[in-house]
Amino acid sequence: MTLTKKLWLFFAGFWGLIVLIFVGISIGLFGFMPSFEELENPKSNLASEIISSDGKLLGTYFIENRTNVSYSQLSPYLVQALIATEDVRFYNHSGVDVRALGRVMGKTVIGQKSGAGGGSTITQQLAKNLFPRERQSKVAVAFRKLKEWVIAAKLERNYTKEEIIAMYFNTVDFGNNSFGIRTAANTYFGVSQDSLKIEEAAMLVGMLKAPSFFSPVRNPERATQRREVVLNQMRKAGFITTEEYDSIRQLPLDMSRFRQQDHRSGLATYFREFLRAYLVEWCNTHTKPDGTKYNLYKDGLRIYVTIDSRMQRYAEEAVAEHLGKDLQPAFFASQRGLRNAPFSNNLTNDEVKRILTQAMRQSDRYRQMKREGASNAEIDEAFKTPVEMRVFAWGGSRDTVMSPWDSLIYYKWFLHCGMMSIEPQTGHVKAYVGGINYDYFQFDNVTGGRRQVGSTFKPFVYTMALAEGFSPCDEVPNVKVCVSQPGQEDWCPKNSSPKREGEMVTLKWALANSVNYVSAYLIKRFSPKSVVNLVRKMGLNLKDSDAVPSIALGSVELSVSEMVGAMATYANKGIFIKPMFITTIEDRNGVVLQRFTPEKHEAMSERTAYLMTRLMQDAVDGGTAGRLRSRYGFSAPIAGKTGTSQNHSDGWFMGLTPQLVSGVWVGGEVRSIHFQNILQGQGANMALPIWAIYMKKVFDDKSINLFQGDFDRPRGITDEFDCDKRSAGHQFDDEF
Repeated sequence: MTLTKKLWLFFAGFWGLIVLIFVGISIGLFGFMPSFEELENPKSNLASEIISSDGKLLGTYFIENRTNVSYSQLSPYLVQALIATEDVRFYNHSGVDVRALGRVMGKTVIGQKSGAGGGSTITQQLAKNLFPRERQSKVAVAFRKLKEWVIAAKLERNYTKEEIIAMYFNTVDFGNNSFGIRTAANTYFGVSQDSLKIEEAAMLVGMLKAPSFFSPVRNPERATQRREVVLNQMRKAGFITTEEYDSIRQLPLDMSRFRQQDHRSGLATYFREFLRAYLVEWCNTHTKPDGTKYNLYKDGLRIYVTIDSRMQRYAEEAVAEHLGKDLQPAFFASQRGLRNAPFSNNLTNDEVKRILTQAMRQSDRYRQMKREGASNAEIDEAFKTPVEMRVFAWGGSRDTVMSPWDSLIYYKWFLHCGMMSIEPQTGHVKAYVGGINYDYFQFDNVTGGRRQVGSTFKPFVYTMALAEGFSPCDEVPNVKVCVSQPGQEDWCPKNSSPKREGEMVTLKWALANSVNYVSAYLIKRFSPKSVVNLVRKMGLNLKDSDAVPSIALGSVELSVSEMVGAMATYANKGIFIKPMFITTIEDRNGVVLQRFTPEKHEAMSERTAYLMTRLMQDAVDGGTAGRLRSRYGFSAPIAGKTGTSQNHSDGWFMGLTPQLVSGVWVGGEVRSIHFQNILQGQGANMALPIWAIYMKKVFDDKSINLFQGDFDRPRGITDEFDCDKRSAGHQFDDEF
């Protein structure tokens, strides 16, 4: 056999072997090879998104914080930067750049150089992202390259070039818990991926080589240099001019909008955590077409919620502005020098120790030490040993050294808040602030707990009277009232002010001035049981045991969400709507899985609701909530009621406008933490300012365009409130 024939046989045999290898790879003889179905539907963990009523992304639930986008949703600068840097011949090959593959094969197999990359096309990199490599030897890595060649070719047959670009951007990791370009754009620059500027797109594409090494947060100098490399590649590829390159490369690296993506950052953190519990249960009771249950953290659900991102931001700002700048400093000053500060002087040392010990046992440090088998003595020693820690402070967290036990005392000094805002006609919750900072205080004060409501309960007692035929101008005696209780002493409340005691006063005047004698009069006349039955229709979860005379002054404990939902009944003409948080849930493809409809029923007549609303307007126009007019300058029609519990431990304010009802609670973590006097500790000082700051921002935002007119007056009601021009329909003195 001649040499020529031998060479041809060798040549044919070599290429035959290559063909056999690729056929074997393609049919899976040499390990995993994705099926046609897997190529058509590549799997990845997709974050479930929470989308506000105004179309903003509030947050995500994720294992990998990833949300897919289409090619049309990409900034053109992203596409240009990627092609120029990673695969300039992308549109001219079918998945594999033969010259680049030859270079990699030579360096890895022949040269035995590890990590000699740079030859993979975008499609091959996508194949690697979709079907990750295992840890392998150098030879196996080269063999894996052949697999990626086959997968890349299959991807090119199944998808367009544009779809491959989009899939690539959806699968890459940008560091800082940001998977995919949509999350990365939001994390690093606070914008959507279609709004990225050239320099921003260049930085993100540059990071793909090594997200940690080129992190603009940890290594800004390296990130800037890498961005310049990408910009230069864009210049070489003709995507930008030399003049543009020279100008853009000089721009500083602006990371002022960087925001770490996690479950504790961003807007509405307390709301998102409240929502999580519901959604986990929803997923456990709903199945996909294949019969498996939905997974909140992997299946890319889209949860459309009622929260308005603008109102939510204003609510959080209002809480921070009042508590951080005014109320908390005032509380610090009021407690200075007191024996048990921040606790009430009425507590003994043993009682204070019990509160702190309970807090210790609820801490993560205590639970971890218990799980590790530490003894009580070891735990006590650990809690008394000073350590470095970062603690909450208004204006920004700070580093310090203190013992964990002292930190328990430190955190007890802070006042807390719960606030919710609802659209009465729909039941849609528009803002939800469960506390002052979710990183440090996870307890949700909107739905998670109940506090004594004080005088904010009085409107419900007056509602009972109005429903039974009373009118706002009807007069009742402002005298001491005692109500008997089976097996107990008579209940005989006192007024907070002697003003007009012994006189006949109208219901209108009595509610505006929060007169306790009149509330006692009404609860005795109509019974606690009848009031409890009424408020149950308004969404308040009260037990039969709550039907006691002192309920007239708000001795019961209720949540902020219950109170706001009940108060919204007045603005909705007597129709109670259970507060709604979700409107729609969709799957990753936009298919609607469930639409939510409001639960509602009639709680009272339209006349009663309107009269009660007008009574609460008088509380704003000249009563306990009068500072809304005098101090904050509101001119729009507003109904409202302040509330203060015993020992001024809880401050409340409920404010109503025709299209928005909001409630605020402020208080210490436990009821023994409170102001020393009623002037500082009343609801008008603790809670009302938050409502006022919030509503000013809402009214001023023309994009919200909240209605500032009056409440609708039902037909037939004319002179009910003109007490000077009409004689009182009734004067009730009865047995009192």
